[in-house]
Amino acid sequence: MLLSLDGSWKLFYFEPGQGVPKGAHRVDFPEEEAIAVDVPGEVHTALIRAGILPDPYYDENPEACGWVEDFEWWYRTRFTVPAALQGERFDLVFEGLDTLADIYLNGEKIGSAANMFTPYRFDVTTHLRRGEENVLAVCFHSATLEAEKKEVARYWAVYYKPRVWLRKAQMGWGWDWGPRLVTVGIWRPVRLEAHSVGRLAHLFAYTTRIAENGAEVRLIAEVEHLNADERPLAVQFLIHDRGQDWRVSAPVLDGKAETTLWMESAQLWWTHDLGTPHLYTLEATLLDGTRVLHTDATRFGVRTIEVDQSPGLEPDTTNFTFVLNGVKLFAKGADWIPADSLIGSIPAERYRALVRMAREANMNMLRIWGGGIYESPEFYNACDELGILVWQDFMFSCAAYPDDDEQFLQEVRREAEIVVKQLRNHPCIALWCGNNENQWIDSMVHWNDLNYPFFGKRIYDEVLPQVCAQHDPSRLYWPGSPWGGDDANSDKVGDKHNWQVWAGMVYPRTSREEPRSNTTPEGVSYRHYAHDRGRFLSEFGIHAAPALRTLQRNIPPEQFFYDSEGFLYRIKDPDTSRKERLFEAHVWQPRDIQEYVLLSQFVQAEGLKFGIEHYRRRKFECSGTLFWQLNDCWPGISWSVIDYYLNPKGAYHYVTRAFAPLLYTFRQEEDGSVTLWGVNDSLQKVSSVLRLRRMRLDGNMLADEEHTVHVPANSSQQLLHLPPAQDPAREILVVQVKRGHLAPDNVHFFAEWKHLHLPKATVQAEFVLKGQEGCQWECTLRSEQFAHFVHLVFPQDAVRVSDNYLFLLPGEPRTVEFTCPEPCDPRQIQIWGFNVERAEIAVKG
Repeated sequence: MLLSLDGSWKLFYFEPGQGVPKGAHRVDFPEEEAIAVDVPGEVHTALIRAGILPDPYYDENPEACGWVEDFEWWYRTRFTVPAALQGERFDLVFEGLDTLADIYLNGEKIGSAANMFTPYRFDVTTHLRRGEENVLAVCFHSATLEAEKKEVARYWAVYYKPRVWLRKAQMGWGWDWGPRLVTVGIWRPVRLEAHSVGRLAHLFAYTTRIAENGAEVRLIAEVEHLNADERPLAVQFLIHDRGQDWRVSAPVLDGKAETTLWMESAQLWWTHDLGTPHLYTLEATLLDGTRVLHTDATRFGVRTIEVDQSPGLEPDTTNFTFVLNGVKLFAKGADWIPADSLIGSIPAERYRALVRMAREANMNMLRIWGGGIYESPEFYNACDELGILVWQDFMFSCAAYPDDDEQFLQEVRREAEIVVKQLRNHPCIALWCGNNENQWIDSMVHWNDLNYPFFGKRIYDEVLPQVCAQHDPSRLYWPGSPWGGDDANSDKVGDKHNWQVWAGMVYPRTSREEPRSNTTPEGVSYRHYAHDRGRFLSEFGIHAAPALRTLQRNIPPEQFFYDSEGFLYRIKDPDTSRKERLFEAHVWQPRDIQEYVLLSQFVQAEGLKFGIEHYRRRKFECSGTLFWQLNDCWPGISWSVIDYYLNPKGAYHYVTRAFAPLLYTFRQEEDGSVTLWGVNDSLQKVSSVLRLRRMRLDGNMLADEEHTVHVPANSSQQLLHLPPAQDPAREILVVQVKRGHLAPDNVHFFAEWKHLHLPKATVQAEFVLKGQEGCQWECTLRSEQFAHFVHLVFPQDAVRVSDNYLFLLPGEPRTVEFTCPEPCDPRQIQIWGFNVERAEIAVKG
């Protein structure tokens, strides 16, 4: 039985150390000057609602919010225990406290917290006042001031060195895609629980074997005895699904009830592209004889997940291929950062919307990056239900962590045990990963001093693998991302981050080589993806602007011009000149913000498409592409393909097509000729009749052919070899499926964008109302000239559109459908494109 303490609390703040002397912990503390604060939530949002803080995302307002991290913050609430809540022990449970907290009940201190990522449970049986009002107060100390008391000279870290001492979202002190907003508060639910004799602490269900007629599932319940006699207890397990039940019981021995169950005709959990992500419910009942002490439930999927690391086809290489239920899987997806800088105030529907957008983009895996948080249950539930795997980093990123401090190491172990037990039932979790980039960066920082200790090694090589082996034998533990080979960022082993493109890093290197860079336009060009021989790409990306209206909404009018101070504040990458170098490599320099939005989104889209198609053609020499990054935490200019207001950038639609289950893709060879490849991620052989055209950009047809092609199941295969262009700046190749299994249209350009002779195009757009509410529309686009990167620019945020950022062939219409969050007038929609000079709009309905 439980009592939720979520809701509206009262908030106060003091100079550090002044709350207790002023009585903020006491029952009789005056509350007339309180600020209303939501639980779950955090302080910044409460202060914004109260008018104390400005909108933290407008202009340079994060700087005006900086004082919050220097104060002491107190939460207070009052509650009465209902008579129906009966038990021998009462526990006060905080699912998340951010970060350094002391907890007081009725004026008495009952405990402390020092880890944002873990729940805390306090026995308050003797402190609780039954039948009377209880006062709960939580004091949050300044995480920044406490961290800055620590010694940091030995530990390197990007952005803010003292952060390494705190088990708190590392990105809160600022990153190269987000502002410094150091959050504080009760950011996850709070409740009072009542128990007698014992309680179910953790449940675990995992698949040990799959056969044609069913699956073997291991069931484990961890039980906490609440009194000294530890009388014999038992756990009854029930798995049910749509009228089909499996039951089994097991005694509690040494704090655990364990058993194995055979599930006849079990339905497997698959990623959405391979099958149905079927979920079962496991219910557990803790029994004292026939007396029910506690019940708990969780969902799980019947599935196995492995990583094939057998020798590769190329010399001295090792595969890195996820195998789901015995089927090799090419991972398609992106890296995920927290969905808002104000982490405690992220609504559940935002998680659902972003995961849905990932699935609609044909993604089957997301990587939780190690500088944020272990995500909300809403995120993992959505991935479970929508069939998306999760590469789960532990929360260590871009730093040397103090593993020479035994108290810190002990806290890391406690955190890891809790996190693994919390998340292991989610079938979406595919892999546990020790950190983000720490081995790799350390090898570059200390490349000429191999005797310098690698701080963090004990975490990644001892603590985390031990915890994962003990508490989750069903998945691989991987020491870091990237990791594998002599250099942690090897082409030959494990996973790789490619930051040659955009940042100019030069590969390959060994751990004993001085890092090299080439930051010339040629050195940062996305054409370098064509030479990448990595086994599994877990990070690579290109910067781009959000929607123009996102910038208009957050940059003051007097600063709304290209490269103004207000504009550059949106870019947290320390080197804001990288954008110019990438423009020089591929297009031209923008003249204003609107052209910057167009060109940056264009280069990002074409670059990610170029890279993803290269990696997919190498299937299974390369077995995954997770690009940086899916989403944003604020309305900035970053590597995301979906901006803060859930507006897809051009790259979102490009990767949706590049990740299609069946893809026909061109590769330009060194001699100028072109090969056409088919990539098939389905488990059946596919056949298509392709229409292949070679044409000039002015519309003249040079060749128009049909080819019947076959692509084996789960494979990549070269299909055709085509001659070079006679006039590279004026010729293109176009492939379309005429009959058979569908795949997106694709186009190949022989020359760099800045050298193409593209015509000026006029696009006609006809809008037809499809629903009664004015929200659902169909739009047909056509042009008499070749038009590229043609897209609808909406006056609203978060419009759902079936396709966008298209190429139009002369005289051939393309139709898209879209749904606006509220009624919209198509006459307010703009038509942009890479070479669109004018748009003509007609509306019907």
